[in-house]
Amino acid sequence: MTQSQPDPRSPEQIAEERAAGEVSDVLLNIEHALTRARRAHKVVVKGGVDRNAEIALAEAIEGLNKIRKRLMQDTYFAGDAVRLI
Repeated sequence: MTQSQPDPRSPEQIAEERAAGEVSDVLLNIEHALTRARRAHKVVVKGGVDRNAEIALAEAIEGLNKIRKRLMQDTYFAGDAVRLI
């Protein structure tokens, strides 16, 4: 029978890894939403009958891109800086 080794990571490291995993999951969902919105936009544009849907989907794509970029900047590329606003 083998004994389990104690986790060499500090509680802070474990929490940071957990947070990074959560951010990664959210980014993955945003990527899926972007892919789906782009595909839907192409279909709606090709159909050519619902200008409101075209506009709404284009704005959704733009918004999702902004959210994805902000989340990445505030997490992966933030370093030790803390965002105040």
